[in-house]
Amino acid sequence: MNIRTTTVMAPPAPRNLTGMQLPTVMMRDILLKTMFRMNIDMVSEIARAICLPIPVTQELVDLARSQRLLEATGTLNANNGSEMAFQLTENGKARALDALSQSEYYGAMPVPMSVYAEQVKRQSIRNIHITRDRLTAAMGHLVLPNDLLDQLGPAVSAGRSVLMYGPPGNGKSSISNGIREALGDKIYVPRAIEYAGQVITVYDPIVHSAAEEDLDDPNSLRRTSGRYDTRYVLCERPTVVTGGELSLSMLDLVYNPVSRTYQAPLQLKSTGGVFIVDDLGRQEEPPQKLVNRWIVPLEESKDILTLQSGEKFEVPFDTLVIFSTNFHPNTIFDKAALRRIFFKIKIDGPDQENFLKIFTLVARKKQMPLDEQTLIYLLRKKYPTIDNVFANYQPIFLIDQMISICEFEGIPYQMSPELIDRAWANMFVRDEEIVR
Repeated sequence: MNIRTTTVMAPPAPRNLTGMQLPTVMMRDILLKTMFRMNIDMVSEIARAICLPIPVTQELVDLARSQRLLEATGTLNANNGSEMAFQLTENGKARALDALSQSEYYGAMPVPMSVYAEQVKRQSIRNIHITRDRLTAAMGHLVLPNDLLDQLGPAVSAGRSVLMYGPPGNGKSSISNGIREALGDKIYVPRAIEYAGQVITVYDPIVHSAAEEDLDDPNSLRRTSGRYDTRYVLCERPTVVTGGELSLSMLDLVYNPVSRTYQAPLQLKSTGGVFIVDDLGRQEEPPQKLVNRWIVPLEESKDILTLQSGEKFEVPFDTLVIFSTNFHPNTIFDKAALRRIFFKIKIDGPDQENFLKIFTLVARKKQMPLDEQTLIYLLRKKYPTIDNVFANYQPIFLIDQMISICEFEGIPYQMSPELIDRAWANMFVRDEEIVR
């Protein structure tokens, strides 16, 4: 699939300690903890570990030296351009251990919340312009009604909340994933952010798909570092998918009492991307309660999180939220909640023509020969028994069932009225009372 991407403005690399906008003591302690935990002593190695440019790292090392927490070892490393090595003094080790007792966090220097908020604006999902061609390319593997893209296009381009509803098995989840594909570009995700001296880790390899990048050769004359702030990771726009397991607690900061650090909640990890709430109505909390939690973020583009101390603070909320449900919206929401969801799109099952298109595509993909008489039998004998209600999942289900039967019977892939009957019997459960 070839989808044109847009270019996001990269976060500029910090030029000095003052430009970091972080507490000096915090930066110094992260330096000491990182050297202690990772057993590194060269400025170039330290710079990579704390994700800062070498000049800024050197400035931080010099600060620690002036406080007699670091000292030069007096040896040069021939493999690193004759770099001078540094080590923790006894006071430095004591300070590192004391700092670790307060917070186990070390490594990448965090990004201040205010600085991160500026980067969120630069790469906002609302800056993306989705064309019809781009959305069509992303949905190319799906057979959709002609007017559906007319509704989806404005919804995705607006970067606002979307509610997709309709009977199960008609591709609401696949459409959600297609929307993610249509976004197409990359953004910069912070490894960690800082607020009020607290570190909140954001980058998550499970959620974020990092783009491949070239690493610097320390001996090379041409260095690529400094192009952007490496406290961020260049990633595909994130997609977080939750289903029946979603609970309100998953939308709060996660505090680790052992490491004394915080982990960002799901919606913060999805900033700049898509947050899909699938199977809305299957969660323990009622849908109304879940949507109430999103009212402030959806309306004001900011979320409110709470620290262990009880202090509340704002974080950017720049996410395309997609709610997907098999229930009719009027049965699970009140009018106020529905009003706050910007787009409502009904996803119906295919008509007979699109059903046959899907059936043909699936059969071709799975190398199942088509048989005209069997298709006529399916349409004239089986579907009238369910009032000709077609669903997108049915062609895949029926063909997979016939393939399983053919493999069990040891016969070539084929379709026939008999095989359709056997496949059909597994697609529905008979409405009958079971005597226990």
